[in-house]
Amino acid sequence: MSEAIKPPEQRPEHPDFWCKRFGEGITPWDAGKVPAAFADYIARQPAPLNTLIPGCGSAWEAAHLAELGWPVTALDFSPAAIETARRVLGQASVDLLCADFFTFSPARPIALIYERAFLCALPRKLWAEWGQRVADLLPAGGRLAGYFFLCEQPKGPPFGILPTQLEALLQDNFERIEDTEVSDSIPVFAGRERWQVWRRR
Repeated sequence: MSEAIKPPEQRPEHPDFWCKRFGEGITPWDAGKVPAAFADYIARQPAPLNTLIPGCGSAWEAAHLAELGWPVTALDFSPAAIETARRVLGQASVDLLCADFFTFSPARPIALIYERAFLCALPRKLWAEWGQRVADLLPAGGRLAGYFFLCEQPKGPPFGILPTQLEALLQDNFERIEDTEVSDSIPVFAGRERWQVWRRR
């Protein structure tokens, strides 16, 4: 069956794909907690940064940022994901939006984009657009920080990306300033993800 005629719930670039999985409770990418490298990075920042979390899923990290008084926008194009995030967030002060990362307009300038299980959820045909979009959204000095699923895994999601492929997407507009192993990966990512921070040139 070709990609063009697969039903929406079988195409990860379509909200129905994710609505089906959230609706059935099949979310192996959801750690159910705030990952350690992210919490450490946030704790090291001298002041809150206006943060965007695309493909926020259950939004655990958005809740963490809100607790610390950070301005945060959590974004997902799946209504079912947004409902899950709403339950996790409760009364937390988070701008929770059901919107498409590639077309939404931020209400205020973004200083940090947090990446976790979003790029690896995107089919390869959208990678170049993702790379351009993160560059467009961040000013000089802005940061793209998070977890990158670095491996050869063509079938997904999660779709693996090789380090050279990630560099090709980002190196024209970003400089990598952190790159470390991840000690608390969930099983679907174990041994194949790294924490990285990229600074907008």
